[in-house]
Amino acid sequence: MIKLSCSIVLYKTEKDIVKAAINSILNSSITLKLLLIDNSPTDILKLELAKELYDDRVEYLFNSSNPGYGSAHNIAINRFMNESDYHLIMNPDISFQKGILENIYNYMESHRDVGSLMPKIFFNDGSLQRLCKLLPTPFDLIGRRFMGNTAWAKKQNARYELHDFDYNSTLNTPCLSGCFMFVRTSAFEKSGLFDPRYFMYLEDYDLIRRINRNSKTIFYPGVSIIHGHAKESYKNGKLLKIHILSAIKYFNKWGWFFDNERKRINQEVLSVIKNNITTR
Repeated sequence: MIKLSCSIVLYKTEKDIVKAAINSILNSSITLKLLLIDNSPTDILKLELAKELYDDRVEYLFNSSNPGYGSAHNIAINRFMNESDYHLIMNPDISFQKGILENIYNYMESHRDVGSLMPKIFFNDGSLQRLCKLLPTPFDLIGRRFMGNTAWAKKQNARYELHDFDYNSTLNTPCLSGCFMFVRTSAFEKSGLFDPRYFMYLEDYDLIRRINRNSKTIFYPGVSIIHGHAKESYKNGKLLKIHILSAIKYFNKWGWFFDNERKRINQEVLSVIKNNITTR
């Protein structure tokens, strides 16, 4: 048994970015294993990461095809399901200081009702990423992408992104970014793994929502990490199409305009934030 298993999915990723992510994980006293799943057309990264792969805690797996982000992580989750207490799903553009994983591990050990955790996350320039959200409605996603400069969209987005939340207290919300998911492996037994129908985008929202049905999914401000988030679908037409297709699959699964669970949970989250503001 190991305390922590980790997976990073690669696709034509710059070697220096990957190395920073690997070193962040390996700079830990926790007993762990890291699986790199490479969905790139070639395995050139294997040669470029030769030094990092020399560490026996790291394993490299080259996929002959690209099954998608969630499906690739599922390979690692299945590999370690019965071997580790926790599994870290992490983007390659994440980096953090020594002691972060230990802090999160200790928090999870002390809060057995938490199934998944996301820490406070900053951009490279030090600005905060607002990655705690409500469960999305079609209006939220359409407004953000296509009507972002209108007064209506700005108001809608402020609600969706929980702009009244100060990011200085823990928050149980079923919509957190999948760029860094520290998950209790036993939670997967009840929620299942990533839905393979999503090639990329919204597979994290789908999984976190399912985990939240059985345990808390926590934003934890006790530690912070860096995420070089690029919002590629805002710049790349092909990725935008994939994003739209994923949104269609998400709302077909959970409900477009009639989703009573979404309505109830979002009201609960907004109520918690409002009460915290009132009692300050």
